[in-house]
Amino acid sequence: MLGSEICRQLAAAGKPVRAMVRATSDPAKVEALKGYGVEVVEGDVRDAASLAAACSGAAAVISTVSSMPFCYQPGENDIECVDEAGVKALIDAARATGVGQFVYTSFSMELDFPLHNAKRAVEQHLKESGIGYTILRPGYFMEVWLSPAVGFDAANAKAQVYGTGANPISWISFADVARFAVACLGHPAARNATIELGGPDALSQRAAIQIFEEVGGRPFELQYVPAEALAEQQRTSSDGMQQSFAGLMRVYAGGDPIDMDETLQTFPVQLTSVQEYAERVLGAS
Repeated sequence: MLGSEICRQLAAAGKPVRAMVRATSDPAKVEALKGYGVEVVEGDVRDAASLAAACSGAAAVISTVSSMPFCYQPGENDIECVDEAGVKALIDAARATGVGQFVYTSFSMELDFPLHNAKRAVEQHLKESGIGYTILRPGYFMEVWLSPAVGFDAANAKAQVYGTGANPISWISFADVARFAVACLGHPAARNATIELGGPDALSQRAAIQIFEEVGGRPFELQYVPAEALAEQQRTSSDGMQQSFAGLMRVYAGGDPIDMDETLQTFPVQLTSVQEYAERVLGAS
């Protein structure tokens, strides 16, 4: 989702772009990349030997790769071998081939769970690599966290609320994260920088639901998931993805506000609001 959008924006700006895809990638998505005018090369972060060709001649590498949630397979395509070891191998390949800037998409969430720990380990590896680095730490993507994937079913006016629903979250559109990734390329303020990214407003879950209710013209049916239940789910799960989902939901319940005032002075990206997203979602449903 994010990687394809970054490629699209770069190609639309007339930049030469190479996308690394797996041999098993969705052919329709690969064709879409080619349709943007993007060069496509096969590679896999689990296969270190394939990474040099992907990085060779590149001025910058932007990494959005993750095993979660759609490709996760324990022991084969998981947090340990993709999100941590795989991205570290990509950083090493970038350094070996003389890449000048590495933009890494991490996230803002702070709690002890496998995906968080992998991302922070990769950040440290990148900082120590000697490559000029930019670490982007976006908050919760509205296209994911205000969608049926996590129990937010706007079309049917139903939503799961994690915790009390009263704590502020700075939902951000994945397309806006892509705009920041593009804007950071070669930007002096992005060199060796860690940048947290959120949307234009910090809204509680209940406030976001109210926006959808007003746009859709009907009340939502709400189901509350206590924070204690999420903590128990994380504690009892033996699977890294389930532990990570529970951890992400626990942070979500506790709130994740991000102040964007200073960042927007340097990178004047026009941010998408929850109101705009709700109008788009309900207008299409």
